[in-house]
Amino acid sequence: MTVLKRWLKLALLVALLLPLSLGLSAAWWDGDDAGGDRQNYRQSRMPQGDAITDPKALLQYALPIENDAVRRVQEQIEDIGRQLRARKRWSAVSRDVRGAKSTLAYRRDEILEAVVPSQREAGQDYLDRVDEQIRELEAVAEVEDREEAWILRRKILNTLGELQSLMVGEFPFEIPQEYADLPQLKGRATVEMTTSQGDLTMVVDGYNAPITAGNFVDLVQRGFYDGIDFVRAEANYVLQAGDPPGPEDGFVDPETGEYRTIPLEIRVRSENDPIYGFTLEEIGLYREQPVLPFSAFGTLGMAHRDLDANSGSSQFFFFLFQPELTPAGLNLLDGRYAAFGYVVDGLDVLEKLGRGDRIESARVVDGAQYLKG
Repeated sequence: MTVLKRWLKLALLVALLLPLSLGLSAAWWDGDDAGGDRQNYRQSRMPQGDAITDPKALLQYALPIENDAVRRVQEQIEDIGRQLRARKRWSAVSRDVRGAKSTLAYRRDEILEAVVPSQREAGQDYLDRVDEQIRELEAVAEVEDREEAWILRRKILNTLGELQSLMVGEFPFEIPQEYADLPQLKGRATVEMTTSQGDLTMVVDGYNAPITAGNFVDLVQRGFYDGIDFVRAEANYVLQAGDPPGPEDGFVDPETGEYRTIPLEIRVRSENDPIYGFTLEEIGLYREQPVLPFSAFGTLGMAHRDLDANSGSSQFFFFLFQPELTPAGLNLLDGRYAAFGYVVDGLDVLEKLGRGDRIESARVVDGAQYLKG
């Protein structure tokens, strides 16, 4: 009965999403736009295994680094969460811990070599810390302390995230010249937002959405969002803000008097550069997975007008759908909207916010130096 109720709830939510999605874009489903290939479309929307729904994990995997050893350690530690949710798989937990410990021991030099040379000393410190934390987790697994295992797992992943950030060198691609006059975030920034219900902390990712993230950070720096109301709230779907007072529905540069728009920007794993100006369906990339997917509660997305994917300006939304019902490749937003970051703290506050609540203030607390233009 529990399974039946879950599927009935899923069917109801999918039915609700169809009309709701029209408010963000009017042409998300069209056989002709999809090349008439509905079979390919259906296949592209099938679940791609166990979706990653943790925002910090998504940000780690989105870093532009190539080091199989550190990714292997990360995967082994992350898998512990799946085993802990099963409650009685302590042998599997211990196996993951041993695997991570072994990878760290035998491939330590390979991991350290991937760190930017000027950061090697800090990288060594992080490796030592990961090694110590894994040993602590090994002892916890022996006594089957589930709560402490969850805590240590998160600490290890956080430390790995700090280590991985030291592996990022030069910005990984060139932004097209036609967008050179738009703000660009060539790195990551942390934004703290105070709302009428409490505080949110979000990480905005310029490595994969430099124009979308740059536009947002620029507006935060200008104080554009201070005092702005949340204008749309759909339970288990989106919470939207960024519509300024007055006749305009986006940002008008006070210096030039011009309305700023930004292109749709989506980076997929098979391409080095982001795709600009087109939804993935429009260019036939049905099965591609965005590097920044809408698979975590609190995903940041850029809104745009109906029928014009390149009309983003100041209005953005938080994705609120229940993660267990939106495995990667099965929601209606991937490939049609630009995701540009994730809420990493204050998810309980996000759950309380609704239409009529407001953003009291927003400020960049880290990474402002990466904003260009």
